Amino acid sequence: MDRLFYYDTKIGRLGIREDGEGITHIYFREANVDVEIKSNKLVIQESDLIKKTYIQLKEYMEGQRKQFDLPLNPKGTEFQRKVWNALTKIPYGETRSYKDIAVSVGNEKASRAVGMANNKNPIPIVIPCHRVVGSNKKLVGYAGGLDLKEKLLSLEGILVDKNKVNK
Repeated sequence: MDRLFYYDTKIGRLGIREDGEGITHIYFREANVDVEIKSNKLVIQESDLIKKTYIQLKEYMEGQRKQFDLPLNPKGTEFQRKVWNALTKIPYGETRSYKDIAVSVGNEKASRAVGMANNKNPIPIVIPCHRVVGSNKKLVGYAGGLDLKEKLLSLEGILVDKNKVNK
C-alpha cells in the first residue's frame, strides 16, 4: 500500500508519496487520489521515508543540500526511466539542454521525446528536471510552472536572464 503525506514548504505545499520500496511521486499541489484511497491502495500517512524525503527537500531549499540520498521508484517506460536517470547526473548549479540529455541517452534526435519524459517526471526536484533548459538557454516547460523553475534554479545559483524566460 502506498503512503502519501503533505508538507507546507517555502515553495508551497508538497505531497510526497512512497510505495514501500522508494519515493514514487512528489506533487506540487493536492493530488486527486480519492479513488486510490477508497480502494485501499493509498493512505494519507507519514512514513519514515516520506519524513526523510521532506527533511532532505527542506535542506535543499535552505541551500544546505546539493544531492539527495533517497531510494526512488518512479514508474515509467524504459525511455522515460533512462531520461530520468540522466537528469540525476546533472550537477547542482548546472543546466543541460534537451538535446544534451538526448545525446546522453544515446539518441541525439530525441529532444522532443526527452521533453515529454521531462514532463512526465513524477519526482521533480529530486530528479532535477528543472535543470533542463532550451538550447537557447530559455526556460521552457515545468510542471510546477516557470516561476517555480526560475526559483529553483536561482536557489542553486543559476542566474536566469529575464529576457530568456519563455512565458
